[in-house]
Amino acid sequence: MRGAAVRLSSGCSASVVSGQGLVLTNHHCVVSCVQDLSDAENDYVQNGWMPAAREQERQCPGVQAQILTEITDVTDQVLTAGAGLEGAAFVQARNAVSRAIQEEACGDDDTRTCQVISFYRGGRFALYEYRNYSDVRLAFAPEFQAAFFGGDPDNFNYPRYALDAAFLRLYENGQVVETPNHLTWNPAPPTEGEPVFVAGNPGSTSRLLTVAQLENLRDQQIPVSQLQRSELRGRLIAFGERGEEQERVALDTLFGVENSFKAFYGQQLALNDGDFMGTKREQEAELRAAVAADPALAERIGDPWTELETVQSSVEELYLPYRQLESAAGGGSTLYSYARAIVRAAREGAKPAGERLPEYASETGLTNLRRRLADGTPVSSELDQLLLGFWLSKTREYLTTDNAAVQTLLGNESPEGLAERLATGTTLTDPAVRTALFDGGLAAVEASTDPMIQFVLRTEGLGREPRAQWEQRVSAPTGQAAERIAQARFAVYGDSQYPDATFSLRLSYGAVEGWSYRGVDVPPMTYIGGLYERATGAEPYNLASRWAEAEGRVNHETVYDFVSTNDIIGGNSGSPVINARGEVIGAAFDGNIHSLGGAFGYDGELNRTVSVSTAAVTEALRNVYRLPHLLEELGVE
Repeated sequence: MRGAAVRLSSGCSASVVSGQGLVLTNHHCVVSCVQDLSDAENDYVQNGWMPAAREQERQCPGVQAQILTEITDVTDQVLTAGAGLEGAAFVQARNAVSRAIQEEACGDDDTRTCQVISFYRGGRFALYEYRNYSDVRLAFAPEFQAAFFGGDPDNFNYPRYALDAAFLRLYENGQVVETPNHLTWNPAPPTEGEPVFVAGNPGSTSRLLTVAQLENLRDQQIPVSQLQRSELRGRLIAFGERGEEQERVALDTLFGVENSFKAFYGQQLALNDGDFMGTKREQEAELRAAVAADPALAERIGDPWTELETVQSSVEELYLPYRQLESAAGGGSTLYSYARAIVRAAREGAKPAGERLPEYASETGLTNLRRRLADGTPVSSELDQLLLGFWLSKTREYLTTDNAAVQTLLGNESPEGLAERLATGTTLTDPAVRTALFDGGLAAVEASTDPMIQFVLRTEGLGREPRAQWEQRVSAPTGQAAERIAQARFAVYGDSQYPDATFSLRLSYGAVEGWSYRGVDVPPMTYIGGLYERATGAEPYNLASRWAEAEGRVNHETVYDFVSTNDIIGGNSGSPVINARGEVIGAAFDGNIHSLGGAFGYDGELNRTVSVSTAAVTEALRNVYRLPHLLEELGVE
């Protein structure tokens, strides 16, 4: 199972389903690739990508696929490195030893990726080694309307009628990768009650956070980010209404904003639920009481819960400048991100390796950065201008015009005027320009007359002080306190509680099962016939044209989507859903609205994984898209 499970650099999961490197994932995991392959004349997002032969498959720019090969415990090495240190020294020591472990294991071999991963909020550390594939090609993607039928209203809801599936293929040295260790495709429908397993990479959960940390998320961090997402969503919708090309280039960004908005909306609901937070308080009190009852353990652990309560005052003070000037700097502008990466690589490269920012300290990281800069994916200057202007305007609003950093950012210009000057005047849309600046080092960067480069040279340092303060007053004390809470958990519970998600491989177990809520029973499966019954002809409930034409050919009794009790989170998108015989019967693509609180805790009565069935994908390949070569490869008629 492990050898056929795939982690994608797009932040999703996938699985190998044939001996010729064919990989099953979700459409929403590859929509960026589909958009990158599209242009004004060929909109593959709207029309689908359906090559009739393998030779027509095209590479997804920047996408990498990884298969886990080895796990090694490195807890003692990492914990020893930070022992006795405080603040920034603690963070730097941990980063340095992790980097050294990774480089020793993988070196400069670009066919392998090594990552030291923290578990239990610093209680355990492991080195994960992956086989890396950098030539990943798109083999099939349905129309966006087929994959995302129901749009944002149906997102994180159920029933669903979405063909959220796509196929990639692994290549190496220009040749298809042979993958004899693959999962078997089962085109039969799932049955209610049958056991199912999900092998994927859940991205991030916060189930081991203390009550004080959860309260800060509820009261500060989530509300701030949601306010900005809400306004940005409106701006993107208005941008798309300017014309077909604007709608096309904004689609992926808008999809991401809407998806994140609804996900955090669900998290906020969970944190606002008095019963939920009451349970969290009871669990925390139980652990603290168990520690207090053991004098030796209490002496070793101390009171990290109170320490984390104190840290939250620093979070409240530092969050806005850290977010606006460092962690979310640029607001998603691709051109700004290129410029900052180039400038920081040049400035950090002039320092000894031990003094660099961690992301610029390893040769592997710099190689991957150069590969990203050399990527020829088109960039929409018009969309970039919107994103950059929005970030600048929100930074001015949140930090105020009297803030010295805001004055340095804007000078005498308006956010909109500055964004227009930078986005329309930069030459960083050309990958040759980007790589030349990167290769030329600090001298070439400082000599550049590119307005975006000059802007970042003048302003990127604004984020360094908030970052240093955040690491000194938030990251380091949080890490040290969380480490001792993890030790307390191990002493009291052992390893019976599984760690928070870290975008590393997990196996979740469950069953195909509906749920009941407020007197309503929700069945576990939907059927293709329901798609046609639900269609209204108006967005987002309009049928994709091929599905409208195929209404008389497809089997309306085919199971389309289904739900199960598996415990998943973002990052699991694209994970194979596997039956008891180890066969693929679906691909997880969503959760129900109740599952959004799964970031903080799992409720087996209500939380459900939503998956597209292999039965529906098979029916679509056979009678909607008519792609016999893929059916043959999957081993079905």
